[in-house]
Amino acid sequence: MSGWDRQQMADRLAREFQDGWIVNLGVGIPTLCSNTDIGDRDIIYHAENGVIGYGPVLPPGQEDLHLVNAGGQNVSLRPGAAIVHHADSFAIIRSGRIDVTVMGAYEVAANGDFANWRIGDAKGGGIGGAMDLAACARRVFIILEHTTRTGEPRLLRACNLPVTTRGVVTLVATNLGLFAPAGDGFAVRELAPGVSFETAQTATGAPLLPG
Repeated sequence: MSGWDRQQMADRLAREFQDGWIVNLGVGIPTLCSNTDIGDRDIIYHAENGVIGYGPVLPPGQEDLHLVNAGGQNVSLRPGAAIVHHADSFAIIRSGRIDVTVMGAYEVAANGDFANWRIGDAKGGGIGGAMDLAACARRVFIILEHTTRTGEPRLLRACNLPVTTRGVVTLVATNLGLFAPAGDGFAVRELAPGVSFETAQTATGAPLLPG
């Protein structure tokens, strides 16, 4: 199956960021958004651990080992960046100053619910600050693989796993395309190269609607 790789998924979602936005990037695929070249738009990337205004993930040999994003990756600082206390970072979140938070998830429902709790003995997937971010950010974007490793859909009519927050997701990027929860299904904003509408529908647990 053709489609986007993880950096391309992040690139496509990052192109939705608007000039002047404060953008929180969660652990996992979302951190790749800071690598995206979005031209002359001024985006302030926010990490839960208190790094405000960071840039791309740095390659080995160029990193500052003391400077990491929320996922523990070594990142660069952009002009005007600040390092703040963890409590101050969450004060920014809880005061409603985050224009969009980008998070990973296990499942997203057609009504905008999402689930990203740790499941069973699975590695990773801790709740972290997801509930604060989902409740307080102005927008919630999700990046995830369209299906599980066993081929089960992650975009569903309703979440099967415990829901993190209800009705907040506005945009979802997967390896198959860009989708928007639309109540009874997902509106197709864009399909990745080589992916047909029929292929995407077969891999989705809810109806796909023309965007």
